[in-house]
Amino acid sequence: MKLRLSVLAAVCAATLPALAAAHSDWSYTGDSSPEHWGGIKQDYAACSSGKNQSPVDFASAQAAAGNSVKFAYAPSAYTVENNGHTIQATPEGQPQTISLGGKTFTFKQFHFHTPSEHTFRGNAYPMEVHFVHQSDTGELAVLGAVFTKGRENSALKPLLAKKLQSGEKTALNGKLDVMPLFPKDRRHFRLNGSLTTPPCSEGVNWVVFKTPVTASEAQLEAMRTMIGQENNRPVQPLNARIVIEE
Repeated sequence: MKLRLSVLAAVCAATLPALAAAHSDWSYTGDSSPEHWGGIKQDYAACSSGKNQSPVDFASAQAAAGNSVKFAYAPSAYTVENNGHTIQATPEGQPQTISLGGKTFTFKQFHFHTPSEHTFRGNAYPMEVHFVHQSDTGELAVLGAVFTKGRENSALKPLLAKKLQSGEKTALNGKLDVMPLFPKDRRHFRLNGSLTTPPCSEGVNWVVFKTPVTASEAQLEAMRTMIGQENNRPVQPLNARIVIEE
């Protein structure tokens, strides 16, 4: 058991740099699009053979108590980059943590997908944000929130102001408060899933909030333009998994 946990930790730890690095061997279109990821190289095999893949469609769920997630990110300095696949922001300074299932996870980065990757009874939203965290043993936890057109979102303004081209990276001015990227209603879905990009590693603890956050039409369009493509992986089969809601 200890050996298996050590191997899992090593695999999970190895995936985090992959989230931040620009790749040339996978994309969202053509011969390197999501349906081909599993065949690009052996390291990506889980993208096609995995049984607990993400994202999924939330069509039904079982109610359960005691699955709350606790988080409160303090305003922090961030480095933001366009890595060719997404717009990603990495916190600087004092590490911040969340509590999930009685475990502590350290906040590593957040990034965006347009349109949303998770769907709700078959319906997608214009955008989704993923906050990625890692425990001391290498286990991953991701908080996801979807966006709908509405009032301007204050947390998006400094990110979009940079208008980064692919491969560009810069520090944000001042400290960013990311809490407006989450809904005040913390009801959510929970399930075991995977990374939504290669290597599609499984064993990821997913929390996806039910209530969408608002962003203006101009902000949603600006994020689509800066990313430069639709970067959402299609929903994957739920298979034997059970979705929990709280």
